[in-house]
Amino acid sequence: MNIALIAHDKKKDDMIKLALAYRNILKNHNLYATGTTGKRIIEETGLKVTRFKSGPLGGDQQIGAFVSEDKIDMVIFLRDPLTPQPHEPDVSALIRLSDVYEIPLATNIGTGELLLRGLGEGFLDWRNAHHLCSRL
Repeated sequence: MNIALIAHDKKKDDMIKLALAYRNILKNHNLYATGTTGKRIIEETGLKVTRFKSGPLGGDQQIGAFVSEDKIDMVIFLRDPLTPQPHEPDVSALIRLSDVYEIPLATNIGTGELLLRGLGEGFLDWRNAHHLCSRL
């Protein structure tokens, strides 16, 4: 599975905690992240991560493009709902694309944990079937 990991500044520590707690699951998948989030995950967990630009510089849009091209299977986007974001339209667009393309999306650590636990138990195997059907 291809998993996108994004965190606003005040949520980056939570993303690191989540990645550390579920490192054994995440290490078996292709990870993508926006700039600073990806850098911190690499440095603090040792996981391999493909990094895009930072969110405000277009990283959210880059991940959105991957979603629209069926190159992302799950998005964990730890948002800070209490701090205005200069790139809020990009954030909204990524959330909308996840809905349009039926990509599991978590916007907080609680839902992120549920998605990762489900991934570990095989509850997201339908994405593999989706990929097979889209190639026919």
